[in-house]
Amino acid sequence: MKAPIEHLLEIVEKQVANLKVPVVDLIAVQTKDPFKILVATILSARTKDETTAKAADRLFKLAPDQHNLANLTEERIAKLIYPVGFYRNKAKFLTRLPHALAGFNNTVPDTIEELITLPGVGRKTANLVVSVAFQKPAICVDTHVHRIMNIWGYVKTQTPLQTEMALRKKLPEKYWIKVNSLLVAYGQGICRPVSPHCDRCALSDVCPQIGVTPRRIPRKTKKGKKNAQTFISWNVNGIRAMEKKGFVDIVQDLNADIIAIQETKAHPDQLSDALLHIPGYTSYWHSAEKKGYSGVAIYSRTSPVAVSTGLHNPDLDMEGRVQTLEFQDFFFINIYFPNSGHGLKRLEYKLNFNRAVQEHATVLAKKKAVVICGDYNVAHKAIDLKNPESNQTNPGFTPEERQWMDGFTEAGFLDTFRMFNKDPGHYTWWSYRFNARARDIGWRIDYFCVDKNSHSRVANASILKDVMGSDHCPVQLDFFVDKINS
Repeated sequence: MKAPIEHLLEIVEKQVANLKVPVVDLIAVQTKDPFKILVATILSARTKDETTAKAADRLFKLAPDQHNLANLTEERIAKLIYPVGFYRNKAKFLTRLPHALAGFNNTVPDTIEELITLPGVGRKTANLVVSVAFQKPAICVDTHVHRIMNIWGYVKTQTPLQTEMALRKKLPEKYWIKVNSLLVAYGQGICRPVSPHCDRCALSDVCPQIGVTPRRIPRKTKKGKKNAQTFISWNVNGIRAMEKKGFVDIVQDLNADIIAIQETKAHPDQLSDALLHIPGYTSYWHSAEKKGYSGVAIYSRTSPVAVSTGLHNPDLDMEGRVQTLEFQDFFFINIYFPNSGHGLKRLEYKLNFNRAVQEHATVLAKKKAVVICGDYNVAHKAIDLKNPESNQTNPGFTPEERQWMDGFTEAGFLDTFRMFNKDPGHYTWWSYRFNARARDIGWRIDYFCVDKNSHSRVANASILKDVMGSDHCPVQLDFFVDKINS
């Protein structure tokens, strides 16, 4: 790190002075009530501040204290706090909270050790309540604090808990209470998880930017007609489950022009209006015949010229894996490639699917530019997974699958991420087992590829590993578009 932590935090404090105050801090200023601060903190997990503030307001009108909260049913609480992330789980926690507080003489305890015994309260929540509600030294480490402290190189940690322990030993105590509110505001407004605004950050001259991919400043094409557009691809592993984790808010934060998702596991008639009609986007869905399986969808700000699904092969199209949107000067193909399966039982099916995809893309590339994104379900090279030696015969890293990927790229379809980054250690999928994501034991199996003639139209490609919610993270492509219909 090029500057002492005191200097960095002083600069951040000045820069965020006019930004929005985190909702829990705002509630603390308004009420000073530890109960409301505790409840708001529970509601705020994995939820945008605006959503938290509205949900807290609705709830506090009926339940300003634990006694009134005890009179509300779990179902009633769930309806009041919807659509905060994990609202059903939080409703269960809040239903149990009054009884738990009775063990503390109906007051909110002021120590971390006591707070973490309450339903829905982990160390992050406990630290925030201790510092904000009681103004006692505590360090609340959320994803922003964890991420930014590592970007600065002030700590080198893998998890928020490790960051908290490191900061307790290293960070001057005078910053303990306010570091969370400072870095949350800074992380939401400037040092964002997705395309951080390094170009307007007051720390740009001293920040080492460890692990950061700054946003590309939009520039005009040679023809001067359009700036680069942002495309996102993400295997969401169940869109209905993702909705409960704040998917609509995440889409708004990503602020992309096209967002392609895979493994939706749903038919449109099973989805809420909020998912089907995200403000600013039109959605297009292609589902498997079998409900609760596979499926792809695209959210687009721009109306396409044409929409098609499948590969014109009934055996390959019944699983809802391919959709193609045609725009004025490019095709956008969203694909959820099959997994070769346990014991490689579906390997031949997958290879047939892959060959059909390549033929489809090759035909379209003769007409105009082609962008092909999705979960390819293959780690192409040894650098694309953490443990290549032990996975030689496992699905997604077999010689046959990798050989197809070799042929696909040799045929002229470019892996855009490798145009910018040749290093190992960049992954897009982590098993839910063995704490793999926290340990960063992953695979890179999600790609944006383009036809070789579109090489110059690729402005940037990146992996958004800090965006949570699925066992995959999103990948991003910034792509120059010369002409676009409205």
